[in-house]
Amino acid sequence: MKAYIYPGFFKLVEKSGVGRAMIHQAEALRRAGVPLTAARKAKDYDVIHINTVFPDSYLAAKRARRQGKKVICYAHSTEEDFRNSFTGSNLLAPLFKLWIKKIYDCGDVIITPTPYSRELLSGYGLKKPVVSLTNGIDLEKVDPARCDGSRFRKKYGIPEDKKVVLGVGHWIARKGIEDFVEIARRLPQYEFYWFGYTYGPLVTPQVRAALECGFANVHFPGYIPRQEMQDAYAGSDVFLFPTHEETEGIVLLEAMALKTPVLVRDIPIYREWLPEGRVVYKARTTEQFVSTLRAMLEGELPDLTEAAARLVQENDIGGVGRQLKKIYESLAVK
Repeated sequence: MKAYIYPGFFKLVEKSGVGRAMIHQAEALRRAGVPLTAARKAKDYDVIHINTVFPDSYLAAKRARRQGKKVICYAHSTEEDFRNSFTGSNLLAPLFKLWIKKIYDCGDVIITPTPYSRELLSGYGLKKPVVSLTNGIDLEKVDPARCDGSRFRKKYGIPEDKKVVLGVGHWIARKGIEDFVEIARRLPQYEFYWFGYTYGPLVTPQVRAALECGFANVHFPGYIPRQEMQDAYAGSDVFLFPTHEETEGIVLLEAMALKTPVLVRDIPIYREWLPEGRVVYKARTTEQFVSTLRAMLEGELPDLTEAAARLVQENDIGGVGRQLKKIYESLAVK
């Protein structure tokens, strides 16, 4: 068997979770011994992975089916996580749902990262089977031993005794960036750093106001390379993830793997997967975020990082590759 991970305007998604998932798929297949073809107009393959929802991906999937290839469509996006994302996203959300249904149903099978997102998709009336399989994490590369938190602190001039709260993600409302800023306003004794970027015209006025808050303890340095990001995890005291909706959250997996204490919003996707007070801490309201975050930073709550690191072992891409091979076999790909 030979696989083809269709690039689908990769440069547009390279810095997002979808881009990271595509990289993880390639590495997972390599470790599973599945050969890959990389040519954009490749024909010598047995199964194609479709990850993006641009028109060219739809055409690539249709072309592959005409050629008798097997098609795997990854459901990284849902109507629910499209909402509250970019300027005009709520208005376009119903049309977006119709479009992604059209793309996803091009697949012989649809893969989505979690049982939660599979449950959402089950209500979409999709014609093809939907299975859940984590986007995974490369634990050989996301390793605490490879990180140096002092490099992060030195670069940004942060004293060693200063507590740092880390946020990661696009500049969109769904990620909770406005909540992040409000929490920081109420806790001026700590430093708050948010790494990520969104193209300016797509940023809503509300999020733009948050970015321009002017609070001395809130910083938005933008996107940084992977090694610098890992140093930031290592040099921070808490990873704050106030997202309102996710299909998984690769940055959350990274924080857990790098043993950064996690405070996440209590939303359905994390209810059963990440037990509160055993693997991570959770909050729903701003007041709860503030009080729990303060308690974590002041050492008033138990350290859960070892339990989180053990749990995330289940998401290693070695296992993802083995699961993909089983899916290929179910499609009679030889």
